[in-house]
Amino acid sequence: MDTQPRSGILWLASYPRSGNTWTRSFIHNLVKLASGEDDEQDINGMARFSVWDIAKPFYTAALGFEPTDRNRKEIAGVRHRVQQQIADAFEGLVFVKTHHALVTDRGSTTINSAVTSGAVYIVRNPLDVAISYAHHLGRSIDDTIEAMAIENFETSVGDEAVYEVYGSWSQHVLSWTRKPHQAIYVMRYEDMLAEPAGIFGGLARHLLLDVTSDQIGQAIDRASFERLRAQEDQKGFREKPKGAERFFREGRAGQWKDILTPRQIDRVVRDHGEQMARFGYLPPS
Repeated sequence: MDTQPRSGILWLASYPRSGNTWTRSFIHNLVKLASGEDDEQDINGMARFSVWDIAKPFYTAALGFEPTDRNRKEIAGVRHRVQQQIADAFEGLVFVKTHHALVTDRGSTTINSAVTSGAVYIVRNPLDVAISYAHHLGRSIDDTIEAMAIENFETSVGDEAVYEVYGSWSQHVLSWTRKPHQAIYVMRYEDMLAEPAGIFGGLARHLLLDVTSDQIGQAIDRASFERLRAQEDQKGFREKPKGAERFFREGRAGQWKDILTPRQIDRVVRDHGEQMARFGYLPPS
């Protein structure tokens, strides 16, 4: 990666419930500190430096009508144009949250490489993802584990967003991490917890941000789970699904050891063992 100022989209990519919002909060707090702003980032104000590429208004404008589930082919056909418009609307880098797998959908790739500057990919143990995602969806853990194994899985078109292509957990992870790439910074959720200074410091360097180690430390503190949860308790979080009790629930690694049954663990390992092994997630035999 060169050291010149960049422009275009910097993707903040992950399978759901893997640390994407945590990462966005850190980046927003760090950018504010680098800009001389000393107040903590409001979790409901993160559209200032980042956007969501599946926000429905983008697609309504591009298509000339409000799309529904019946318009998936049309949505896929304008996805690159929407991402181009997002990149053009910002001077310099724009951080874009995505849960898309890096795949081809109805003849078009989910990610427009022509307007992509780089990516940050966050991966989390699927044994913990299953628990967190089940709470997030308001579904059973068994149903969630089943959904995590579906190849080319797609979400629905809703009131606020068009569909995303998650694929299975393994498909998602492999699509973004198949080959090491200097423009893609891969972070394990577990390392973000255990070694925040090293992992988030590496992220700051990847983004070529002119910041100090003190500023990185401050941004880590302001994006801590405790601070994010306190903000949600105080003012709510607009990204929380209607059926979820809360967005920031546990924020820890290894909860699967206390919650999942042996049968559930076996199913996740059977579905995702190859990619789990790549990232050190296989439990003891």
